[in-house]
Amino acid sequence: MSTFARLPSSWATGLAASSLLVLAGCAAWAPPDPVAVIQRAETAMGGGAALNTLRYAGSGTGATFGQAYQPGSSWPKITVSSFSRLVDYRNSALRQDAAVSRAEPAGGGALPLMGLGEQRSTGMLQGAWAWNMVGPAPVASPVALDTRIHDLWTTPHGVLKAALKNKATAGTRTVDGKTYTTLTFAEPGRFEATAYVNAEHLVERIDSRQPHPVMGDTDSVIVFSAYKDHAGVKFPGRIRQTMGGSDILDLQVSEVQVNPASDLVAPELVRQFAERVVAEKAADGVWHLAGGSHNSVLIEMKDHAMLVEAPLYDGRSAAVLAEVRKLVPGKPLRYVVNSHHHFDHAGGLRTAVAEGATLITSANAKTWWDKTMANANRIRPDALARSGRTASVEGISGKRVLNDGSRTVEIFEIQGSVHAQGFLMVYLPAEKILIEADAYTPLPPNTPAPALPNANHVNLVQNIEQNKLVVERILPLHGRIVALGDLLTAVGRK
Repeated sequence: MSTFARLPSSWATGLAASSLLVLAGCAAWAPPDPVAVIQRAETAMGGGAALNTLRYAGSGTGATFGQAYQPGSSWPKITVSSFSRLVDYRNSALRQDAAVSRAEPAGGGALPLMGLGEQRSTGMLQGAWAWNMVGPAPVASPVALDTRIHDLWTTPHGVLKAALKNKATAGTRTVDGKTYTTLTFAEPGRFEATAYVNAEHLVERIDSRQPHPVMGDTDSVIVFSAYKDHAGVKFPGRIRQTMGGSDILDLQVSEVQVNPASDLVAPELVRQFAERVVAEKAADGVWHLAGGSHNSVLIEMKDHAMLVEAPLYDGRSAAVLAEVRKLVPGKPLRYVVNSHHHFDHAGGLRTAVAEGATLITSANAKTWWDKTMANANRIRPDALARSGRTASVEGISGKRVLNDGSRTVEIFEIQGSVHAQGFLMVYLPAEKILIEADAYTPLPPNTPAPALPNANHVNLVQNIEQNKLVVERILPLHGRIVALGDLLTAVGRK
C-alpha cells in the first residue's frame, strides 16, 4: 500500500499538490540555456557572425604591470595618451598601439624617466604567435602570447564568441546587489573566464584567470560601462581592468570602427622563432649568456654553478639552462640570483628553481617571493609545477659574499635607485667584473653621450664608488659587454 493511501484523503491531496509545486519550482530554477544567453547578448550588442573585426581607440590612465617599485606594491601609474586595438576574431589576431608616459617617478618599465617623454609601442598577435614591431622590424615575443590571446577574447564581443566556441555553462550570480546571467568557460591552456551579462543583455564584466610565469595563475577583472551604438554595434565608452589585484587600465573610448580591414599575419621570421643563447666567455669560468633581449651570466664554482638572472619565461630559461649544462657539465645549479623583482627579469626563475636552485633575492623581496613562488600554475603547469619542488628563497640585506675557496662572488644592494627597491648587482673582485640589470644598458658603439645623463646611470656610478669596487668591465643583463669607461662616458665623465 502506498504512503498516500494510508493518509487521509485531504492530506494525500495536499502532499501531491506540494510535490507538483516543488517540481514546478525545480523547472523554474533550471540553469539558463547558454546558447540562448549568447544569442540574446549578440542581438542586443550587434555582434554575432557578422562581426569579424573591430577597432576601438581612446585614452586614459593605466599602470605598468609587473614593474612595481616595491615588491608586492601596486604597479606604477602611467598616462595613456593614445591607445587602440584592432581585433580580428575570424583570424584570431590583434594589433595594439599605445603611447604612454610615467605618472609617478619610481618603478620599472621601458619608459623614459619622469618628464622625459613617452614610449610608443606596437604589439601583435595572430594565432599562436605574438610579436612586437621595433621600428619596421617584427620581433618575436612569446612571453606576451598568453596575455594577447586573453586580450582578444575578453573584449565584450570576443568573450561571447569564445564562450560559444568553448561550450560555456550558464548560471546566475549576484554582485553588489545586482543579479547577472553568467557564462563560464575555459580556453584550454590559456585562461578561464566568467562573463556577466546584465538585464539589457550587455556584457558588463569579465572575471578571468590566466597562467603567468612569475605570479602563477593570475586573476583579472574587466568592467565595461557607458555602452553606445556604433553603426549598429554597441560598445562600452569606458573599460576598466585590474590584474593581480591592482589597476592596469582605465580607458575612455573615443572611437569605434566596425568591421575595418585587417591583414594581420604572423611574419615567417616570427613563426620560425626559437630561443637562442650565445655564450661569450668573459673570464675563466664566467660566461655572458646573450642572444635575446635579456641576458644571464653563468659563474662556475668549485662544485656547482651559479646563474645571475633567469628572465622572461620558461622557454628562455630552458634554453639558458641547456647552455649551462653544456658549459659546466656535471655541476648542479645551486643558486640563481635575481637582480630585481620586475617580471621581465624574473619570468624564468620558476624554471631555475625547478632545477633545484636556491633563489637569492633581496631581504626586501623575500616575503613576496616566498608567497609568489607558492602560487600554482594550474591552467598550464610550468616547470616548477611539474617538478613538485618547493622554492627555497634566501634574502640578503646590504651585502653578501659567497666564497667556495676557488672564487669569490659579492652581491650588493643598489641603494637609492628610482627603478626598484631590493635592486641587486653582482661583483667578481678577482675578475673586476660587475653584473647589473637596468641600472645601465649600453648604447650602440660610438653613440654620443646624452646631454642629460640618465639618473639610473648616475646612481650606478655612485653605488660603485660608495662600495669602492674596482670595475674594469660591465656584463649588463641587457646589451653587450662594455668597459667601465662606457658607463663613465654616458654620465659625462672622461
